[in-house]
Amino acid sequence: MLNYSLAVIGGFLFLVWGADRFVIGAAATARNLGVAPLIIGLTIVGFGTSAPEMLVSTVAALQGNPGLAVGNAIGSNITNIALILGLTAVIMPLAINSKLLRRELPILTAAMVAGLFLLLDGELSRLDGMFLLLGLLAMVIWMVRTGMAERNGDPLEAEFSDEIPSDMPMLKALFWVGIGLLVLLASSQLLVWGAVGIAKTLGVSDLIIGLTIVALGTSLPELAASIVSALKGEHDIAVGNVIGSNLFNLLAVLGIPGLLHPLAIEAEVLSRDYPIMIGLTLIFFVMAFGFRGRGRINRIEGGLLLACYLGYQTLLYFSIVATTA
Repeated sequence: MLNYSLAVIGGFLFLVWGADRFVIGAAATARNLGVAPLIIGLTIVGFGTSAPEMLVSTVAALQGNPGLAVGNAIGSNITNIALILGLTAVIMPLAINSKLLRRELPILTAAMVAGLFLLLDGELSRLDGMFLLLGLLAMVIWMVRTGMAERNGDPLEAEFSDEIPSDMPMLKALFWVGIGLLVLLASSQLLVWGAVGIAKTLGVSDLIIGLTIVALGTSLPELAASIVSALKGEHDIAVGNVIGSNLFNLLAVLGIPGLLHPLAIEAEVLSRDYPIMIGLTLIFFVMAFGFRGRGRINRIEGGLLLACYLGYQTLLYFSIVATTA
């Protein structure tokens, strides 16, 4: 058990570092090639912060543990909204000024409903995975086109411009892309090995481990990015990190295991976890959209989101007790 726990902790630490290096290198590479900061932030940064979830799900599916991959996708979305946004808003209330983010919120809701529709038959098939990944491609194309149209007028442009390296030589940027990817691959394998070992030792399902330990660990890059951005006054980036990550989780992190290793969806996913994700996303939508002006998530609302996260973890704990008793 100790070896598995150390593997999980080490996997988390290297995942965070590898994702950071990959994002910095990829963003600097794109900027050196003349790509606008807003497009880099919407696509490359969004992809990079979700890279841990993607690689962990890919490794889990390839190793015959697709339940862990599904739990990681859904659990990460719940963690992003309830824990990361909640904690960030408690530390620093968030004001959402970007019109682009307000357009992404309905897309996130639509992607979530589409995912539910595909899973209602109790199976994540290769066809389902293909549809989700095609949705990812359509989303990226939309982001690029919208980013090109809005790059001179959206507050996100200035915030991303300040954060994306502008003076990193191309060779150094490519070096960090390569190192980041290698570290992400190695740490993903280490994390999955440790997580599966813990699940077997405790006698719980891969799904539960994916919803709890793995979801929390792979969401650490988003947690760090959102808190740091909020403290710098870059509130739109803090919120955009969560929206972008959740979109990638729904379309890529859930799509990859379906394509690689079709599986039956456990009943608890549709009766417990997915409805909770839907509910939290709708709460997030109401808070952030700003129907009568700019959106805002204050400390009280942040506290409510944190309470939801603690309540969900308590529910999972009693589910584990019930199945192992």
